[in-house]
Amino acid sequence: MSMRAAPSDAELVRRCRAGDAEAWSALVERFSRYVYAICTRGFHLPTEEAEDAFQDVFTRVYTSLGTLRDESALRPWIAQLTRRVCLDTIARRRPEEPLEAPPDVATGDLAEIDEAFQVREALRRLSPQCQEILDRFFARDESYRTISEELDLPSGTIASRIARCLAKLRLEFEGRNKPPAVSGK
Repeated sequence: MSMRAAPSDAELVRRCRAGDAEAWSALVERFSRYVYAICTRGFHLPTEEAEDAFQDVFTRVYTSLGTLRDESALRPWIAQLTRRVCLDTIARRRPEEPLEAPPDVATGDLAEIDEAFQVREALRRLSPQCQEILDRFFARDESYRTISEELDLPSGTIASRIARCLAKLRLEFEGRNKPPAVSGK
């Protein structure tokens, strides 16, 4: 793990409510790709509309953060705000058509976006070394040889490091998605 752990969503909410500008920047950075992906991949908004929706979402987050009842439910709350803004954007675009269901919105796309965000958050909690080697192998599609040369590691070490880092990622991801333990049983 990195030396300085990233604040939890609940901690970011508390700090933002207290007027901490650095916390607000961290919140926007943490959720910006997520919001934009919902706008573009989930609702297929064109770039200009997606950018407007993005701004609208974070304006609403900023002005309504005080209404969030459960500080740890920040991500689903932001997702719901984003969905509402996207639906409003679509409705404004076609006011003469009844809005039975958003056009081209696939719930599978939204589930994929949500899962990708969760994996990214779990990856963020890994050590910088694990983040780099997994990024190089999976995101950049670099070969063992290229990674070996770039990181100055024996090529035989790369596969075992990737396996260890994937195991750590799995633990982070599974630990984050476990339902809370029920006490009293």
